[in-house]
Amino acid sequence: MSFILTEQKDQVMILTLNRPDKFNSFNRDMALQLQDALDKASADAGVRAILLTGAGKAFCAGQDLAEAIDTQGPGIPRIVEEHYNPIVSKIRSIEKPIIAMVNGVAAGAGANIALSCDVVIAASSASFIQAFSKIGLIPDSGGTFFLPRLIGFQRASALMMLGDKVTAAEAQQMGMIFKTFPDESCMEEAMKTATTLSMMPTKALGLTKRLLNESLFNTHEKQLALEGKIQVEAASTYDYNEGVNAFLEKRKPVFKGQ
Repeated sequence: MSFILTEQKDQVMILTLNRPDKFNSFNRDMALQLQDALDKASADAGVRAILLTGAGKAFCAGQDLAEAIDTQGPGIPRIVEEHYNPIVSKIRSIEKPIIAMVNGVAAGAGANIALSCDVVIAASSASFIQAFSKIGLIPDSGGTFFLPRLIGFQRASALMMLGDKVTAAEAQQMGMIFKTFPDESCMEEAMKTATTLSMMPTKALGLTKRLLNESLFNTHEKQLALEGKIQVEAASTYDYNEGVNAFLEKRKPVFKGQ
């Protein structure tokens, strides 16, 4: 069974988590299939943006706990090291914009995978839950890295320890996500965003993503130096020349992602 549905619309690859009867909770097969789908989308020059969402009522309820406690299953060490860490690493290292369309509950690893994406859009009925403390675990999938940087140390600490549900509206207000839309129009709005990004200068967006990743560790001076280096790389692209010429000629640029 395919636990990851793939559909390409123009230059956008839509990846849909597909275990709706389990609220799209991850088992090993789904985790490995998502990694494979991300790799293929990354390598495909015809894909210039990736949209990640969930089938049915949920985005992702995190880990399938039946698998986690199965004595014949992969076990917690492999689940973290072979499932979630590679997924989040791929999301951050793929130099194409990745949009999460959170269509329902995003809990545990599901919440943190969404928050690792470049742009997070949520349906008004969606919610985010750091559910780990409810079962005696710690936030994984990059949660302890990304959430404090998105909303601040104090809020992140409280949400992780208390495991409170955060509505989509609250998530937007506190800077956890980009925007919310009504349920009935959210996918359409997310596709508009993905399509817009897919028509922009992909190399520059990828380099911007690289710089944002580095900014999480760099000093101000090192970041300035890196910006200078990467700007030279951006200025060598086809899209830079197209963008400048279009501006001078007072026309709309036609970027190729090159």
